[in-house]
Amino acid sequence: MPQVSDAAHAAVKRHLPLRDRSGARRSLPQDMAGLKTANLGLKFLLELVAIAAFVYWGASHSPVIVAVILAIAVPAAFVAAWGLWAAPRSPRRLRRHARVPFELGCFALAALALIAAGATVAGIAYALVAAVNAGLLAALGQLEA
Repeated sequence: MPQVSDAAHAAVKRHLPLRDRSGARRSLPQDMAGLKTANLGLKFLLELVAIAAFVYWGASHSPVIVAVILAIAVPAAFVAAWGLWAAPRSPRRLRRHARVPFELGCFALAALALIAAGATVAGIAYALVAAVNAGLLAALGQLEA
């Protein structure tokens, strides 16, 4: 693995232009813009999949009337709670120190719902993708998004 020079570290800290292998100048924040956008898109996709996971979990119950009620009520409760406490434009949005655990807890519950409904591989995959997304959100300074 190549060593990173002190000049490169200083350039990153000050967001000065860097040079790629071909010698062309590039700016680190511009290069990361695509990754940041993709990571926020992934977070939104995780939110949508959480809704689907709660529907799937609810629909996996018996009798049918219980399945219908759970398949409607549980995702609706998730959407209401997320919209109230985690949505970026919500006037009641939790502060970061409370919101991040809330969001991670919601994603964990969605993963557990998939596992409980019998979709173990999907639940584990969902949990792993949510963990990677959370790590990238922190690393890229996107916890306020």
